[in-house]
Formats: sequence, C-alpha cells, structure tokens
Amino acid sequence: MEPVKVGLLGLGTVGGGTANVLARNAAEIARRAGRGIVITHAAAHSYDTDAIMGLDQMKITQDAYEVVNDPEVSIVIELIGGYSPAKELVLQAIENGKHVVTANKALIAMHGNEIFAAAQEKGVTVAFEAGVAGGIPIIKAMREGLSANRIEWVAGIINGTGNFILTEMRDKGRDFDDVLAEAQALGYAEADPTFDVEGIDAAHKLCILSSLAFGIPLQFDAVYTEGIGNVSSEDVVYANQLGYRIKHLGVARRTEQGIEMRVHPTLIPEKCLIANVDGVMNAVLVQADKLGPSLYYGAGAGADPTASAVIADIIDVARTITTDVQNRVPHLAFQPDQIVDIPILPITEVTTAYYLRMQADDRPGVLAEITRIMGDNDISIEAVLQKEPESGVTRATIIMLTQKIRERQIIAAIDAITQLDVIHGDVHRIRVETLDAD
Repeated sequence: MEPVKVGLLGLGTVGGGTANVLARNAAEIARRAGRGIVITHAAAHSYDTDAIMGLDQMKITQDAYEVVNDPEVSIVIELIGGYSPAKELVLQAIENGKHVVTANKALIAMHGNEIFAAAQEKGVTVAFEAGVAGGIPIIKAMREGLSANRIEWVAGIINGTGNFILTEMRDKGRDFDDVLAEAQALGYAEADPTFDVEGIDAAHKLCILSSLAFGIPLQFDAVYTEGIGNVSSEDVVYANQLGYRIKHLGVARRTEQGIEMRVHPTLIPEKCLIANVDGVMNAVLVQADKLGPSLYYGAGAGADPTASAVIADIIDVARTITTDVQNRVPHLAFQPDQIVDIPILPITEVTTAYYLRMQADDRPGVLAEITRIMGDNDISIEAVLQKEPESGVTRATIIMLTQKIRERQIIAAIDAITQLDVIHGDVHRIRVETLDAD
C-alpha cells in the first residue's frame, strides 16, 4: 500500500521533533498505521538543517499555501500556532479535502466550531491531541476511553510555566518575579509571558476539555480566567501551614444550574495526587460517574512529547482515511447533532471554599468585627490563622479558610471587610478545591 503523504506547516521545535520521530520510528509507526507515513512537503521560513531528519526527502517552501494546495498531500500538519494565518490555512486544507492535524489549542478554542463544521461537511478529520497537555493522551481518553461515562468534572494543571513558577515559590521561598525571569531564561516562558501567567493558555485548553466532557460548543470567551501574578510567597507559606498547596488550576464542572469553566490559583489539599504535580509537568484529573476519578500525568510541552501526540493523531487519521465519515470518532466526542448549548455559569454563581489573607490592626475586637461580617453573609469559617506581629509592629496578618459558598457571598463580605478602618490594603482571596467526588 502506498504511504500516506503528509505536508508539514512549521519546522520549529515541534515541527522538527515531529519530523525526527517520524523518521526514527518509521517502521514501528507503519506497523501501527498499516502503511507508511512520510513527510513529502513542508513550509517554513527558517529551520535547523543539522537538527531535522529527512529534509532531503521534502519539498520545502516558504509559502504554506503551496503545501495546503498540493494535490499529493493527504494530511496537513499545522504547527505554526496562533490564530492567523493558521485558521485560513486549515480551512483551505479542509476545502481541498485534506485531513488536518494541529497542536494549536488557541485556534481550536477560538475557531473550532467553524473548523469542525467545515470538516464535517467535507468528510475530513481534524485531530488536535497535542493541543491540550502536550504528550498526555487526555483527549483520546475523554473522547473514547471514557465514552461510557457521564463526566462530572475535570480539573487540570495544564500550563507547565505557571506550575514551574508556583513550585519554585513553594520549594525555595522565591518571589514570583524572580522565578518568572528564570523561567524565561530556561525557555519555559516566552519573552511576553502573558498567555502563561495570566491563564490564557490554560483557558484555551480548558475550553476544549469542557466541550469534550459535556458535549457543549467551544466557548473560550465564557471561561473565567485569573492569573498567578498576585500569588505571594506569603500565600504559599500559609497554604503549606494549613495543609494545602497552591496550583494554577483549570476547573470544568457540571452542575444543575449550568457548566462552570474557570482558571485561577487554587488551594488543593497536599494529600491529593494532583497537588504533588511539580515543575513543568501537567496533569488532568477527571471525575466520571462509573469509573470514578482518574489522573493523567506527563510532559505538557517539549519537542518529543508534543510530537508523540501529533504523530498519534496522524496514525489515527491514516487508519481512518478509507472509513466512512459517519463511522469516525466525532471531533468533540459527541455526535455533531448532539452538541447541546448548556448555560455557562458566571463566576459569581460558582460554589467553592476560599482562602483569605488580610492585614489588620493588632487590637482586641478586630477578629470579632470580621467574623460578624462573615456571619451577615452566611459564611462559615473553617479555620483561622493569625500571625502575631513582630515587636513594635502594630498590624497582624489574619488568614481565614471558609466553607463552601457562592462567589457573590465572598465578594460582598470582602467589600464590607475592606471598609473597616482596622483593615489595611486589599483582602487577598484564593479559591479552595478539595477535588473529591461531591
């Protein structure tokens, strides 16, 4: 049988890794796919000729549309990233009847509904395993392995840069800005780290996981997103003293009122497996009604781990090229006519527990005033930790953990607390998740 001819858009870190893994593992891949898979065309403005295998077998151009429009190419691999021209190239490939494999989570989160509709009409597949959590096969697990289950919630550490920063802050007592600078020097964070530290990258991925879990349209704009820039080394220390670790968590949860989709710093009990995922590693915890909890852990980025997921998608597509489109695995796990537009809950209606940190005058009656406000808003306090001031200092740090309440209740309470003359500065808030089965 003739090998499947592939066109590669991008010969950077992931593109070069994909070419190398395809070349090194060609025989094993052919055994799995049932036929050979070769990159015959590639588009790139620059690439490392010494680091990429098989360049002499590729027709290389700087014009990506030459690859997308070439009739010899059966599968287009989009690894250039970003929204444009990636969207236009993918849609053109689909229009030409070509299957697409991409690692571009931003593209899928923002334009996936349009792209999948076009693919469905043309009878081609768009595969995107590498778009979420790098080499971890979480999309395949949720789309196929858990298809007998009703997914109740998903929680993930799905950005390695943020996880590296928080790990260093906890283990070495370092400040956020110091660790961010090192992450940039090590190549974990971009020169502009906004997507990583502000949670945008994680929100792209959570948007995709939510659609796979609940059969809803992709709705990136509905994801509540909060970064880690306001997490202080103090918060990390106090969380540890209370038996928690702070992680930048993406949470998607099904409730009777609608779907929660949120990315924010979160206190997690240190006994939870996911709380012990450190450094640049990723992990996704899925709660399913029949299986219960299952944890998927591994490298969330890097040339070889991401190439692993890209090539797994290529193999899947190669296997299904001759399969009727109606018998293929649906792009978002549910049949296209079964995607349901369930309401997305605003963050004010989300229920969770909270960690609060505030600076207050060190005098009698202060704690009573704060707890009175909590009671007025029907908020129960789980624990209080008061750090006594050093000699000569007139202000103390008060730490509180609440029981589960609606976000609007804690917002009202914080607004009232900050009005007290005895409170100085902002009341810092971090949400708390126990990640149990309730």
